[in-house]
Amino acid sequence: MELLPLRTDGSIDRVIETYKSTVFGIALTRTQNRSDADDIFQEVFLTYYRKQPSFNEEEHRKAWLIKTAINCSKKFLNKKPHNTVALAEEMPSEPISFQSEDDALVYTTLCELPEKYRMVLYLYYFEELPVEKISQMLKMRPGTVRMQMTRGRELMREKLKGEFL
Repeated sequence: MELLPLRTDGSIDRVIETYKSTVFGIALTRTQNRSDADDIFQEVFLTYYRKQPSFNEEEHRKAWLIKTAINCSKKFLNKKPHNTVALAEEMPSEPISFQSEDDALVYTTLCELPEKYRMVLYLYYFEELPVEKISQMLKMRPGTVRMQMTRGRELMREKLKGEFL
């Protein structure tokens, strides 16, 4: 493997620091395995470093990183046999951190949902993306995204029943 020269302007460090939780969160939500999420995290930022894309707005950089994380996760999961460790046993302490135990419980419950509900709910609630943006990133109709969110919320409600009463 070819070693890449280190950049001295610190811009890659700033991008990693700003978006580490976003990229890692998407990878972990997709793979449900910290080790695999770490690999995807590295692949996303290595791709960013190699391509050195330029953006007019920070929102475009975030969208590019999210889409790249989704694509890298998809590619990774297609290559790897499905023998993942349950997320509840392997909840990461870093870089994802939660403001409360309730947030951690909600995230853990979210990761127990089928993948099609997990990703739309994660992008909507944790990354605060609008339905239209999610539909573009996942190449779905906005109505499909809304329906998956509705069904995912119902599953979450059932799983969390009694936790917040």
